[in-house]
Amino acid sequence: MSRVGLLPVIIPDGVTVDLTDGILSAKGKIGELNLTYAADVVPSIEEGKIWVKPANDSLKARKLWGTFRSLTYNVITGVHEGYTKFLGINGVGYRAQIQGKDLVLQLGHSHEIRYPIPEGITIKCETQTEIEISGADKQAVGSVAAKIRSYRPPEPYKGKGVKYRDEIILRKEGKKK
Repeated sequence: MSRVGLLPVIIPDGVTVDLTDGILSAKGKIGELNLTYAADVVPSIEEGKIWVKPANDSLKARKLWGTFRSLTYNVITGVHEGYTKFLGINGVGYRAQIQGKDLVLQLGHSHEIRYPIPEGITIKCETQTEIEISGADKQAVGSVAAKIRSYRPPEPYKGKGVKYRDEIILRKEGKKK
């Protein structure tokens, strides 16, 4: 039995939810998102809460039950509050800036890296060494943050590279004479 699936998703004020033919449409102040449910789970809206139940007692239905409840929560939270990831850049000459609809990164390569900002995602650079990625879709925000980090992941000796703000880098000792 799914412990997560037993809990309802509460619909906050300011969010409108429509459920038709297994497709959940949520609209809030941050944006609008859709979620298509699998045939093995049955969503329902009752008294300002979204309940997700398994359609039958099969193993697949029980696996998908908690997953789709979590996806529903992510959609509702995303359109109401949104999701944000913070990246930090560490290294001499490493910097980031916004130019038009591109994020321009200078990360020690012989060329600058131009990353086009996808639809539904906003990127801010308060300083040249901090990047704030925000949007309504949790998966898209995490994917963009991981892609930007992959251009120069932090190395263990000096900690140079792009890292999440709360990431802890295990440092190694350098060569000994």
